[in-house]
Amino acid sequence: MQEELDPLRLVLRDMRLDLLERENVVATGIGYKVRGGERTGTLSIVCSVVEKVAGARLAGNALIPPQVGGIPTDVVETGVIRALQARTDRWRPAPGGVSIGHKDITAGTLGCLVKDDAGTYILSNNHVLANSNAGSPGDAILQPGPIDGGKNPADRIAELARFVTIAFPEPAPPSDCPIGNGVASVANLFARAVGSTTRLQAVRPLAAENQVDAALARPVNIADVRNDILEIGTITGVKQGELGMAVRKSGRTSGLTSGEIQQVDVTVDVDYGSGRTARFTDQLLAGAMSQGGDSGSAVLDTSSNLVGLLFAGSDASTIFNRIENVFSALQVHL
Repeated sequence: MQEELDPLRLVLRDMRLDLLERENVVATGIGYKVRGGERTGTLSIVCSVVEKVAGARLAGNALIPPQVGGIPTDVVETGVIRALQARTDRWRPAPGGVSIGHKDITAGTLGCLVKDDAGTYILSNNHVLANSNAGSPGDAILQPGPIDGGKNPADRIAELARFVTIAFPEPAPPSDCPIGNGVASVANLFARAVGSTTRLQAVRPLAAENQVDAALARPVNIADVRNDILEIGTITGVKQGELGMAVRKSGRTSGLTSGEIQQVDVTVDVDYGSGRTARFTDQLLAGAMSQGGDSGSAVLDTSSNLVGLLFAGSDASTIFNRIENVFSALQVHL
């Protein structure tokens, strides 16, 4: 192999600076040429480019010749190559998939950017951006989130714009059912007769149901956010989640993970801590592809269509809102 590479190394040594000066080229090296998505056995000088574009759109001096110094060339698209950062670091501009949070929480995940007629917003969960209903419009949103070292005002990337209130069950009012009230009265007469101070009251349970855990934050400076998702790229569109669909997400804690929608039309009771549980309907359920801190992640199919907003899970499951319900509730779009 060493002898096979030596001629290419000589040519690359002489040509690499010229190739790197061409528009769109970010790296040069030696590798096997790829045709039709399959690796061949032909060694070539490989030029990595931000984006592959048709030759007709490039100036003559930007084109990569089919050969240099008698050695075949190949062109591969890699995007911009950046110094790698932890998802819990401070990112400017910040993409989807990194740590973010209301000033009074720990941290969640920046989902993606969305729009309405008034501008561009960061999309994530209510419990990430609005502190589970406790936040107020204008509150500071930090990137990274507070548990990851975010400080207010130094790391304030956005302000809470609006959120969908999470409905938690209210204390049940007295029941107007005559049978229930009659049974309670008889039981109370018996309790009084035997000297017990315990009393019963018939109540009417209140059903509080939700479809989304979602909120928006307005960037303080639009240049501080990026319209892509870490390790996934740009969202290509919106699609309805379906049973059996392969999905993936990019989150603050577990990074890029993938799974499959295992259940649709899910009704689920979600524990928010402090004795509060909220019921959600019309949810999508996948397998174990998330951990604490991934809340707010955008969920996409394998073609980068947005299908959901991740907000809950367990060691064995991941729950996300249908994105069409999120967009409808917040009146936004891509």
